[in-house]
Amino acid sequence: MKKLSEIMTPNVEVIHPEDTLQDAARKMRDRDVGLLPVCDGKRLIGMLSDRDIAIRAVAEGMHPTDMVGRDLATFPVIYCYDDEDVNEAAKMMKKNQIRRLAVLRRKDKQLVGMVALGDIAVNTDDKLSGDVLQKVSEPVNVH
Repeated sequence: MKKLSEIMTPNVEVIHPEDTLQDAARKMRDRDVGLLPVCDGKRLIGMLSDRDIAIRAVAEGMHPTDMVGRDLATFPVIYCYDDEDVNEAAKMMKKNQIRRLAVLRRKDKQLVGMVALGDIAVNTDDKLSGDVLQKVSEPVNVH
């Protein structure tokens, strides 16, 4: 079976806690992505999604020039290691109902890439990718 290092997207654009919401939105627009890892130096501290900006930041009345900070980023980050099997990442996505995973290098836990549900779908059997898609698409019970 393939390892995540074989299917992940490397050279991921990141956002820093001191960057503004506007910086984050521009990076998302320019890269055509909906999720940015939030890194403090080389350490992954959270994830910032387009939904975080649109729903959480706007709903709280944050200004586009406010910093992303540590409070807006989703934490803890669900991640996997680049030497893990693609099936393990699929199981993690299914269990946590997420469509994207940060990929870290095991020896130093540095961010080396991202893997998306689409990457999993084309690199696993149809049953597993279908199960993952079904599970991550289920509504989350927040009550």
